[in-house]
Amino acid sequence: MRVIFGIGNPGIRYEYTRHNAGFLLLNYFSKKNSIRFKETSGEYLEASGKIEDKNYSLIKPVTFVNNSGVAARQVCDKYEIEPENFLVVCDDSNLENYSIRVRLSGGDGGHNGLYSIIYHLVTDKFPRIRIGIGKSFIDDDLVNYVLSEFPKSELEKFENTFKTCAILIENFIIGGNKKMLDANSILIKSEKQNNSTENI
Repeated sequence: MRVIFGIGNPGIRYEYTRHNAGFLLLNYFSKKNSIRFKETSGEYLEASGKIEDKNYSLIKPVTFVNNSGVAARQVCDKYEIEPENFLVVCDDSNLENYSIRVRLSGGDGGHNGLYSIIYHLVTDKFPRIRIGIGKSFIDDDLVNYVLSEFPKSELEKFENTFKTCAILIENFIIGGNKKMLDANSILIKSEKQNNSTENI
């Protein structure tokens, strides 16, 4: 079993805000794989599926970003998940719009949701996909920025980012971290080649 855990805030009010990039990615992935989120007895929504006989669950906590770790702990206890099989997807205001960064461990980078997960799991050694939401905000205005909605034009462009993330998630489900990292390396190499061709 592999778990893909999105960070975001529940409710219509926050649905298309920048802080909900993780939720938006899971919505994209669930639609692509024809599975639906359902309420659970825990503090999260869950959508379960299977790819190449590998079971997985998509998780969207209802605890709000700052308490994401509560739901993370519940899910890990329920499925007895080891950290390496627990993939977190979230926004990152330190990365440019539409960019992706894959890591197998690390600190919270100033993200309160990641901080909460690290605190409740008592480890930072879990994989994560961080989705760039841009840096176009005034100093000390980060909170308002991440809680602002994506302009429609930006949201449409994020579909290509989500397509790439979906490939990474599929590889994670099928073969774990190594297969995900290998796929990421191939995607990065392909992007560099395309950029080089465009500059000729």
